Amino acid sequence: MQQDLLAYVPSENALKERVILVTGAAAGLGKAIAKACAQYGATIVMLDKEVRRAEATYDEIVNAGYPEPALYPLDMQGATAKDYYDLAETIREKMGRLDGLMLNAAWLSTFTPLSHYDTELWSKMIMVNLHANFLLTTACLPLLQESADPALVYASHESNKAFYGAFGVAKAGMEAFCDILAAEHEDPAHFIRVNTVDTGPARTSMRTLNFPGENPNSVARPEALVAPYLFFLGADAGKRTGEHVVFGRQPADAQWAGEM
Repeated sequence: MQQDLLAYVPSENALKERVILVTGAAAGLGKAIAKACAQYGATIVMLDKEVRRAEATYDEIVNAGYPEPALYPLDMQGATAKDYYDLAETIREKMGRLDGLMLNAAWLSTFTPLSHYDTELWSKMIMVNLHANFLLTTACLPLLQESADPALVYASHESNKAFYGAFGVAKAGMEAFCDILAAEHEDPAHFIRVNTVDTGPARTSMRTLNFPGENPNSVARPEALVAPYLFFLGADAGKRTGEHVVFGRQPADAQWAGEM
């Protein structure tokens, strides 16, 4: 059943009139998810600190004839709770709604044993990969709860391994965070669909940076891995919530049936 999600293709305009916020949308998996959501009708709010790359992704979406996205430059390492509440208010004012939250942004700076871990680096890693997601999610919850079909999806990655340090701790913390959020919002009166997806390694700049000995072309492209995220962000997922979907490493030449 899980493997079938990699082949999922939404119906035309399945995400029409949905507003979806995607973090880390300028490049890599976030870019692929943002473009795929837009392909099926969603209006994307692209949150990223890399403005030039985000602008390039914006141009690609507009030039493809998809709904015009919105850019929201923000560095999740230094953003405060107020910054996220300001973001939520801006979405309310400009978009009038928020139907989906795609937590994709991540940062892995180094592989280091815990006995040698720099405390300042630890704090930064926890901030970007865990605490910032908490701040963003709680700021957006009121908007999501106003949606007829709200969804939160987290791009997880199995990282409770030696030398993953703060990144591994943050990823595990986010899995627990999503479990708690799903349990607190599974009743019909306050329902929010909350799921995590781990599609295995993807051909991204962060992957290349942290695995310099690996041939990048031996890893699947992000565009081939977007289907499970689209499923859980859209109405086809129904009331499926609290799931942790994990896939193994996909072939380097993998293709998604929805790619044009």
